[in-house]
Amino acid sequence: MAIATTEEGARGHREAEHRRAGDSPSRPRKALTIGAVAKILSQEFDDISISKIRYLEDQKLLAPRRTAGGYRLYSQADVARLRAILRMQRDEFLPLRVIRQELASGDFTGPRRGSDAAASRRAASVDAAVTTMSLEDLLDEAGVPENLIRELQEFGIVQPERRDGRLTYDETDLEIVRAAAELSRFGVAGRNLRVFRSSADREAALLQQIVGPALRSRSQARRKEAIENLESLAAVCGQLKHLLLVRDLRRLKGD
Repeated sequence: MAIATTEEGARGHREAEHRRAGDSPSRPRKALTIGAVAKILSQEFDDISISKIRYLEDQKLLAPRRTAGGYRLYSQADVARLRAILRMQRDEFLPLRVIRQELASGDFTGPRRGSDAAASRRAASVDAAVTTMSLEDLLDEAGVPENLIRELQEFGIVQPERRDGRLTYDETDLEIVRAAAELSRFGVAGRNLRVFRSSADREAALLQQIVGPALRSRSQARRKEAIENLESLAAVCGQLKHLLLVRDLRRLKGD
């Protein structure tokens, strides 16, 4: 009796997977064309398109099987993976580099992390809408003295906006302050952080040359693709800078 119950439960789970992927439980699981996948997911994602799916594949987030003629065929696992990617983009505003890390963890269909982690991700995203806050809120969230904020502003590390006569900060400013506070524990002052500011300015100028024309395009689709490319390029630049730093630090310790 227990065996029958287990088999029935497994069968029910398989049927549920079929329904989520758009198959009827009465039909065998089969590979789907890219057009069929776009149609299935359009019920949940209004902006899904064949070109967007292809773009995600170009970014190495998807790897569908190819026929001898070069046509893409998506398995049920591919559809589940794509659905997870689209949800992370829509619900958490995650950049592609973070989504890639989530996918690599192998647990992208489970419950998402808390609001603090989501806020941190938004702070590191080019396109995410971040929450603004007052100086008082920033001091409370970061747990730092006001003179540190003033010093960071003096050297252009933190750059608040003025709204209705008051300075406002956002989640990116908060993460910058937290990082600066950690470095201050090792005697790194605000003026020492100008090297990071200068480096960021040069990288931003380089990326502007690459994607600037597309960002100024009147085509909404082209602008959206340019923003996604900007996220990916920023991630690559960050990774390259980290690797160069690691290489130099290895030399410093004598490796």
